[in-house]
Amino acid sequence: MMVKTAKTNTRTFTQNARRAQIVQAAIETLAESGYAKTSFTRISQQAQLSSTGMISYHFSGKPELFAEVVSTIMEKADHIADARMREESTSRGKLGAFITSRFDFVARYPLHTQALNEILRMVRDHQITGLENTERSIMSVDRLVALLEQGRSAGEFGSFDCFTMALAVRGAIESVLRHHLCDVAMDLDQCARELADMFDRCTQAVQRTP
Repeated sequence: MMVKTAKTNTRTFTQNARRAQIVQAAIETLAESGYAKTSFTRISQQAQLSSTGMISYHFSGKPELFAEVVSTIMEKADHIADARMREESTSRGKLGAFITSRFDFVARYPLHTQALNEILRMVRDHQITGLENTERSIMSVDRLVALLEQGRSAGEFGSFDCFTMALAVRGAIESVLRHHLCDVAMDLDQCARELADMFDRCTQAVQRTP
């Protein structure tokens, strides 16, 4: 993150605005056309640029552009999660806020969600190289593990392996969202509440009777 900030600070306001315009166009193109049809030509047309050369001026290639797309999307998702989690004073509350924030993000930013899914498909189908670190960043459960460990230390959670539980939380969220992206009719708010309640119950400390 510090490297990105340093590079950003060396750019002019106009350069940053142009990069943001290209990133947004890439998000829209990925979401609407799929990764197989997402080319610099289509992104250029979506951004209403005079040529693809303007994209090449700001990004060395697709790996750099798509890494910026992922960074932009993840920052938005994390911003929503941070805002919700700050409203909670307990680890149990923060876990529920984290889960519901992911569904809130999907509802508010459907194109961003679809674009991120397309980039993951692109990497996993070996259609592009140079995004391996980006994929690991998307799939990371470090934040969840830290939250679960904190809550367990405070006595709010029971005795379980935090990494395994973090994978279960993430897997449950992704499973619901995959169905949603396949146009399966579902109430995202209800799904969010159900998952938050389910993991609250299965992670809470066992109350021992004297």
